[in-house]
Amino acid sequence: MARVAVIGGGISGLGTALMLGRRGHTVTLFEQDAREAGDDLDRDFYHWDRPRSPQAVQPHSFLAPVRTVLRTETPDVYADLLARGAREYHDFDWFGEHPPHRAGDEDLVTLRTRRIVLEAALAAALRRERTVEILRGRRVHALTFGEGRPHRVTGVRAGEETHPADLVVDAAGRRSPVPAWLVAAGCRRPVVDSHRAGIAYLCRWYRLRADGPRDPGRVKTGSAAPFAIAGVFPSDNDTFAVNLVLSTGDPTRGALTDPAVFEAAARRFPATAAWLDLDPEPQSAVLAMAGLDNRWTSLADDDGPVVTGLVNAGDSLIHTNPTLGHGAALGLRAAQYLATHADRIAADPSGYHTWTEQVLRPWFDAQVTADRSNEKRLAESSPLSDRRAAALGACAFDDPVVMRARAEVRHLVRPAHEAYGTDEVDRHVTAWLDAHPDFSPAHDGPTRDQWDALLPA
Repeated sequence: MARVAVIGGGISGLGTALMLGRRGHTVTLFEQDAREAGDDLDRDFYHWDRPRSPQAVQPHSFLAPVRTVLRTETPDVYADLLARGAREYHDFDWFGEHPPHRAGDEDLVTLRTRRIVLEAALAAALRRERTVEILRGRRVHALTFGEGRPHRVTGVRAGEETHPADLVVDAAGRRSPVPAWLVAAGCRRPVVDSHRAGIAYLCRWYRLRADGPRDPGRVKTGSAAPFAIAGVFPSDNDTFAVNLVLSTGDPTRGALTDPAVFEAAARRFPATAAWLDLDPEPQSAVLAMAGLDNRWTSLADDDGPVVTGLVNAGDSLIHTNPTLGHGAALGLRAAQYLATHADRIAADPSGYHTWTEQVLRPWFDAQVTADRSNEKRLAESSPLSDRRAAALGACAFDDPVVMRARAEVRHLVRPAHEAYGTDEVDRHVTAWLDAHPDFSPAHDGPTRDQWDALLPA
């Protein structure tokens, strides 16, 4: 059994520490923020200043791998998550009645909840683990190294104390200082592939009134204009978020931080208007997030690992713009692999690096491709032109076969070219187009003139 130091107490760090501890490893988790998600979810969510984690207050929909990993590795955490108000939503729920079952359909489930609920459930479970020590308010400021080439990490330094470890896991997030520490120690440089995402997010949280309407009916959760995307994130305990996405260069971006302007803009999209028409109670200001990168940080190059005794996970390894919601799913998959192979990884991390390249890297590349397309479209207010591609999206909400393919891509089961590239899907889309001869690609959101008219003079 290994001694493991985990740097960072976000979802990936918490999940990694918990799964390692339950396999008998001795784990010390270091988190520089002294506060912990607890029993008062609203207080922790709305009134916890977390400048290093701006995504913490943005809306989340946890994809199928989150549910699958938790149910496999920590079923008690999953039960606690549901008890705290998280809700399951199957992609086939859109149809009311599910189609005939196929293998894998049972996993196409989204967890609708705020991030804080998952953090609280993981933290509560960790407090019960005798092999895990949680040091909150303790910032790791250096690594310790042993002899040999490549360099071997032998532990961490926090304050005046040195904590020896057979394996150190960097789960410190997208601003992790670890790569700089490695370079300063004389290691070969980590391989970083970074792409700026020119997309800004603005969201506002609401709660359905106890004596008010509860359901907007059969309404899609997303709408779009040529220059903006709007979405609704139904969440735990009668909360939901309204989200607007636009180019960082859009001149109206700053005005949208005014709640009145934000809500007026959101009401121009069918998806968000349907939820705002329920007369919910606002719970937050308009929360903005930008300055996002898609960044892959590998601790291995063509010559092998740049260091041993250390691996990275979560946003330290793969940080993606949250458009597709990959972060927690990929982070917990890495945590599961780490916990399963910890002794082998402590001796030689090569297998872990190979696994991340083969299993996680393709989803990073898919996000980069999607973001380039979205950034260009939003910045240029590009009209929809590909009739068949647009039909693929529209058809999914009428046809369970196409919805299944859409869900498999969304939940990281199969890449788009595999899920959509079957003869069956092709036949169903063709049949849908034949049944809708007048179909033409179109946005359901406002025009640019309508959007600009919402802004104060």
